[in-house]
Amino acid sequence: MPKASLYIHIPFCASFCSYCDFFSVTGFNDEYIDLFLNALISDIKKQIEYFNIDDIPTAYIGGGTPSVLGKKAEALFNALKKMPSFNPLEFTIEANPESADERFLNICREGGVNRLSLGVQTFYEKSRAAVNRIGDAGLLEKKLKLASGFFPEMLSVDLITGLPYQNEKIIADDIKRVTAFNPVHVSLYSLTVEKGTELYNCRKNINLLPDEEKKDNLWLEARDFLEDKGFKQYEVSSFAKEGRECLHNIKYWYMEGWLGAGPGASGTIINEETGRAKRYTYADDIDSYIKEPQIHKAICDELDKDDFIKESLLMGFRYKNGPDKKLFKKRFSCDIEECIPQTLLRWKDKDKMLFLNSFLTDAFLEMEKIKNQSELSS
Repeated sequence: MPKASLYIHIPFCASFCSYCDFFSVTGFNDEYIDLFLNALISDIKKQIEYFNIDDIPTAYIGGGTPSVLGKKAEALFNALKKMPSFNPLEFTIEANPESADERFLNICREGGVNRLSLGVQTFYEKSRAAVNRIGDAGLLEKKLKLASGFFPEMLSVDLITGLPYQNEKIIADDIKRVTAFNPVHVSLYSLTVEKGTELYNCRKNINLLPDEEKKDNLWLEARDFLEDKGFKQYEVSSFAKEGRECLHNIKYWYMEGWLGAGPGASGTIINEETGRAKRYTYADDIDSYIKEPQIHKAICDELDKDDFIKESLLMGFRYKNGPDKKLFKKRFSCDIEECIPQTLLRWKDKDKMLFLNSFLTDAFLEMEKIKNQSELSS
């Protein structure tokens, strides 16, 4: 497998947002960050060697909050530059406004980053406070202005609908204020309350959330606002100006294979000859990762042909263009239409992205039915 994208997980945050279930820790110091970065760089090098990767077309640094690295991000960028296979066409880093200062943004740009994803979520103070989101509206506008100066052609912004206290007017204001800084991409998420999060365990704030119907309507209103501003929906939660789609995420939706480095990160290696894949995931344990960041320590799962087909459909239909039909046929020696003919017929004139879970339920049930009939006939 000579080509694979790269995802890097930075497991540090200044504080926890009450809705977040991504792995991260607070209360770290400079020495701990240094130990982690040394392990991370070693891990990336070893994965490239282990999987014989000679081309990393896209890279994405997420978290956690990568911008809390501050000046220490230089060490990571300098190490990546020295890796012969690392020359991505698109190199994204996530940042939160409170830690995305001028020095950090300059380090990113000098380090080869050409796309910034800024976590705004909402300007509305009561909603931010209810989910423990740091920073006020004034800070957000200040940092949006700063970020748009450093990445004028590749600035992405995250927004969330369905937060406590939100209504259509607040969401319209969020989009108006965000788009004033000319981002080219907006990720629009509908709040999901995951078990184990602080928000899930806090009945007071749970009661402030809109019901499911209201939440769906808020997201649809936000979608319409974005489209009126010239952003086209190209994935379930992604909107972009023409030609500014996130190339790295498209790699996921086409299941093209990627390396995953850092505690909590996962990677997927594709065997195109067998139509199978290997999924590996690092444990949510920074200390163990620092001690021994070895790929053989990751938890590995083999995706057989049936599982790989299901995941290819699950990921592919998140994308407006759907799965890559030629790649699907090459991998599995069959067309998508052969796998789920009745489902595709029933959903021909329906919005698959808007009702993705229902579409996939129908698709997977049909696949199981076809498989059982085949086994009985044989």
